[in-house]
Parts: sequence; structure tokens; C-alpha cells
Amino acid sequence: MTVVAFDFDGTLSDSEMTVLLGKQCGVADEMAEITERSMNDEIEYAESLRRRAALLEGLDEEAVAAAFAEVELREGAGALIESLNDAGVTTAILTGGFERGVEAALEREGATVDHIVSNRLPMDDGRLTGDVEGSLIEGTKDTALEDLATHVGAALEETVAIGDGANDLPMLRVAGLSIGFDPKPAVEPHCEVVVHSMAEVRDTLLAEGVLDRE
Repeated sequence: MTVVAFDFDGTLSDSEMTVLLGKQCGVADEMAEITERSMNDEIEYAESLRRRAALLEGLDEEAVAAAFAEVELREGAGALIESLNDAGVTTAILTGGFERGVEAALEREGATVDHIVSNRLPMDDGRLTGDVEGSLIEGTKDTALEDLATHVGAALEETVAIGDGANDLPMLRVAGLSIGFDPKPAVEPHCEVVVHSMAEVRDTLLAEGVLDRE
């Protein structure tokens, strides 16, 4: 396997960016409800993301930065990414979440990935507009994974996808190896392997020969 693509919220991180942003303006419970319905495939992902972004309209830059400062990687995630990088594996994060939050969490752990495909929350005059932009609103993660594999000259059979929610289903279905990280009930049947920690992800990648035992 030459490409490993991670989801972010719920997979590499146990943070949920829209909920953290929602706490800053008192709508965290509404955010969490919309997120849960989307991850369980009860409402379309694009619709759910637009609903959540609309709830954030008017949130100022300082509050946005404070929310993203709370985004953290799971225990062992940074070390796993670096092990993959050291092994020459192309690492990617494919997320409907937001690039600033992903980059902030990686930077705090001193971790880097080769590619981040994500969305953005536009601002006007220092405040969120209530809109959302990016390729993973209407676009799906299977296309993102296919594009990435083509870019690095790998076959889809050489890819690994790791995710937990309904919006991860497209990439889990097309990847050479699909790993569900504590997956939602609607997602688990589509995963070849189910794990509940980054240590178990590492063990799976070792067993599949993606990583070499030291």
C-alpha cells in the first residue's frame, strides 16, 4: 500500500470542529445533533455542513481561533503519521472539516502529512459569513482518493482509507483496504477491519505490510 488516507474529525481526532466552533456562540448542542444525524447517514452531508456553517454566522476571528486551538490529535496519531512518512507512504487527510483546524492540530504535535483535502469557512470583515467553501461539500471522498492516487501514480488497490462516518463511505468502498475507526452503525458493515485506537490502526498496517516491523 502506498497511500494512506485518514478522515479527521472522529478518526485522527476525537474533536468535532463544528461543535467546538458552536460552543463559542452557544449552539454546540444543535451542532452535535446535526453532526450525529449526518454521520449516521440520516441527512445528506452537504446539507448538514451548510446548516452547521449557517449557525456560525457572525462568529469573530478571535473566537474561531480559540475553537481551532482546542482541536487535538488522538493519542498516537502523530507518531503513526510520522512512521508512515518515514516508511515512504503517501499520507493524506480527507475531511469535510476545516483546514485551519487540521493544520493547528498537526502543528502542535509536530506532525506533517503530504496532502490535506478539506473545506473552509469564509470570513468578511473579521467574522464568519455563515457560508462554507471547499471540494468536500458536494464532492465525495472517493473522488478525492482517486485523484490523489492518480497524482502519486498509485492504483486504488494500493490505497488505505480510515474513517468513521457516513461521509467516509465513498472512500472506504473504493480503497484497497478499508479501516473503520470506531465506525457508526451505518458504516461498520462496509469496513474490512474495525479498530478503536491508533495502536490498533498501527497493528493493522503492520499486519498488511504497509509498515515494517522494527
